[in-house]
Amino acid sequence: MRPHPPLRLAAALLAVTACTRSGDASSSFSGGPGPGTGGPASEGSSDTGTSSSSSGSGQVDVSTGAASSTGSFDVGAQPDFVPPPEGCKGKIDFLFLVSRDWLMEHRQAQLAAAFPQFIDTIESKFADFDYHIMVVDGDGGPASWWGNSYCNEVCPDLTCKVGHGCCGWYDPDFEDQPCCRAPNYPCEALDTLTSCDTAWGAGTVFPAGPDTANKPCPIDGGRRYLVKGQTDLTETFACIATVGTSGYPMLGQALTAAMQKPINDYGGCNELFLRDDALLMVTLISNLGDNGGGVGVNSEGTPAEWAQAVIEAKHGDERSVVMLNIGINECTEPDGLCRLAAMFPFHHLESLMTPDLGPAFAEAASLVEVACEAFVPPPG
Repeated sequence: MRPHPPLRLAAALLAVTACTRSGDASSSFSGGPGPGTGGPASEGSSDTGTSSSSSGSGQVDVSTGAASSTGSFDVGAQPDFVPPPEGCKGKIDFLFLVSRDWLMEHRQAQLAAAFPQFIDTIESKFADFDYHIMVVDGDGGPASWWGNSYCNEVCPDLTCKVGHGCCGWYDPDFEDQPCCRAPNYPCEALDTLTSCDTAWGAGTVFPAGPDTANKPCPIDGGRRYLVKGQTDLTETFACIATVGTSGYPMLGQALTAAMQKPINDYGGCNELFLRDDALLMVTLISNLGDNGGGVGVNSEGTPAEWAQAVIEAKHGDERSVVMLNIGINECTEPDGLCRLAAMFPFHHLESLMTPDLGPAFAEAASLVEVACEAFVPPPG
């Protein structure tokens, strides 16, 4: 006997309902309501700074990333896969903040000696190593610091005349040198000084004063930082990194200034130094520390504010930064630089008493490699 039409329709509806219910429990990969949750089947945030993988076969729980051995996937709706990090692809901006306090001559020599091996190590890790390298000191002093204040008054027009007397007053050995403000270098060099030479956070190109070359460093392209292909990279870095011993250790303030958008924009002192699609490595070197607060020789602001300036410059991603602090490394007072570095997931703290900076930079190179793999450039 043929079924009555209403009964046949009811049977079909029951079959459809059963199929739908059997799919609810396991077929949603796309964030639809899960059973008994009333919300998305997968919630929470993914950690873009680390990577993980699972081996073996079996079903993968998309909401947790865990693998089980039940044997097969339920191919339901198309899953919302999070793409893997793009990585920095060897594009790295290196910022060295170096104190000019009177104890820094040996530390600056250590930095210059360790630099070549560090760069070689980094280069070996990336097929296409594309660097920006800039040195910033902890000073924002006036132009008169290029020499002696008495000399500046005697020679206000930068005309240094042999036998004038001002150089002799500064140092008798320079009596017959055509130089007032920068011993051992012609006065004409001082005519090239700009506001950037005395600006907080600007890259060093003309170290002057005791324990420096007292001359402009030969940076290709007229920039305030070195780029891939720089002529005599090792020697040029040694020139800009030897910032002298006649200034202050206010590295937190200098770092904050170097992170500001105007100084990195077109026309800024550090034009296009910071790149959105590059990893940033910051190296801090100081004998005296910097506790912030604007008291004595300390920077304005606090370690937390300095860190925030860096994070904002990197579009809110603290995992796109590697920090190396070479200093007191007691992460309380008086070294706020230690506290600053420790606020970032990728950081290394090295004692200023170390006889060789090579191992510290080797450790930093490893951190750079890991951070680069996890790097996700900002959209746009």
